[in-house]
Amino acid sequence: MITKIAWKNIWFKPLNTLLSIILLTASVAIITLLILLQDQFEKKFSDNIDGIDMVLGAQGSPLQLILSSVYQVDAPTGNIDYNEAKKWMKHPFVETAIPLAFGDNYRGFRIVGTTPEYLHKYGAEITDGKVFDKNFEVVVGSAVAQKMNIKVGDKFFGSHGDSEEGEVHENHAYIVTGIASSTGKVVDNLILSNIPSVWAMHDHEHDHEHEGGALEDHDHEGHDHHDHEAAEEAHDHEDHMAAEEEGEEHHHEDGHDHDHAEEVHDHVDIPVSEEGKEITAVLIKFKSKMGIVTWPRLIPQNTKMQGALPAIEINRLFTLFGIGLDALQYLAYGIMLISGISIFIALFNTLKERKYEFALLRVNGASRLQLLMLVLIESLLLCVTGYIFGTIVGRLALSLISGSSESEFKISFNPLEFVWEKEGYLFLLTIFVGVLAAVIPAVKAYGLNISKTLANA
Repeated sequence: MITKIAWKNIWFKPLNTLLSIILLTASVAIITLLILLQDQFEKKFSDNIDGIDMVLGAQGSPLQLILSSVYQVDAPTGNIDYNEAKKWMKHPFVETAIPLAFGDNYRGFRIVGTTPEYLHKYGAEITDGKVFDKNFEVVVGSAVAQKMNIKVGDKFFGSHGDSEEGEVHENHAYIVTGIASSTGKVVDNLILSNIPSVWAMHDHEHDHEHEGGALEDHDHEGHDHHDHEAAEEAHDHEDHMAAEEEGEEHHHEDGHDHDHAEEVHDHVDIPVSEEGKEITAVLIKFKSKMGIVTWPRLIPQNTKMQGALPAIEINRLFTLFGIGLDALQYLAYGIMLISGISIFIALFNTLKERKYEFALLRVNGASRLQLLMLVLIESLLLCVTGYIFGTIVGRLALSLISGSSESEFKISFNPLEFVWEKEGYLFLLTIFVGVLAAVIPAVKAYGLNISKTLANA
């Protein structure tokens, strides 16, 4: 009965009530959004570096190397010589070493040359088909398969570089041999092949560009280019252009570039020499911590490479990221304080108007404690309503952020996830603000003098 009366009382002045609820909703929404963002962001970043002690790559920004090689969200710092990297990969300190070679993408999803061990590292199983075995065979991550509607047996052409608008490599089609299971990690948004596929694709492009007048210089070190007779050059170039035109016509007729490529060069297991070849990075796990301590100093002293430690770089990123989160949290707590003051002012101002109502309640049998509870319940109803709306708005905001981050950085967030401990503390804080705002008005209602109030009336 008291709760029903309290609910009607708070809507006696709807504008004051709406102001208090809006302020509370805004503060709870911001704090909820920050709690979910921070928790899921840190969890995703920590999960992806699990089992990676160091990343071996080209010299440059260590953080850029980590972001590009581990999280696939930045451009790599450059390439490194494969034979030189293999010397460090086979070092007695190393437990596992997973090489990575970048170069192409398909519809914005990066094609990564690596080994099947990369799948095992992230706990990805093959749900359909088999692991890549030959050149131009690929395993597609679960998110890529779902978004692009790719199935085992489909074929597609890669585009050069990280940009979806890059030049399409129509000389060799990739064929999908397997679909990986969902892991919630970076592998879900990748297309994986063996490393010779990346080399063969760009060696082939380089050879044809060289024959046609060096349209673009890929400049792979260690390749010996032999001179050809002028007649043979012209004949080969004409055959190549004819094949490209035939593939382009077939591409336009079909409309879906992962459902064809039969008339262009089908995937062939072309042997590729490792001599003079380059890769992008190596993910290294050590047998002991000695490598973590010594290698970041030894590698740049003895090679043109660097060894970046993911744990250190990500902690630095979290520190920078945390400054902005703290500032927003302080803002949210300030808004919550203002909403508490708003509730206090609303209750205190209406107390004078309602003292006759309280006196009549007392005459009709209501106790002092019931009047105290009435004012407290009014304040708590406002706070609970604001909290409920705040958690909903916060999750809607996270859903919008997730859609944007997924398209840009291939990182998604789950708005339906609950961080019970932190959100529980937030609920208790909201209740505390409501009780604090209602203390003075509730005490005044409790100490109301019935006879004096009715006499003045």
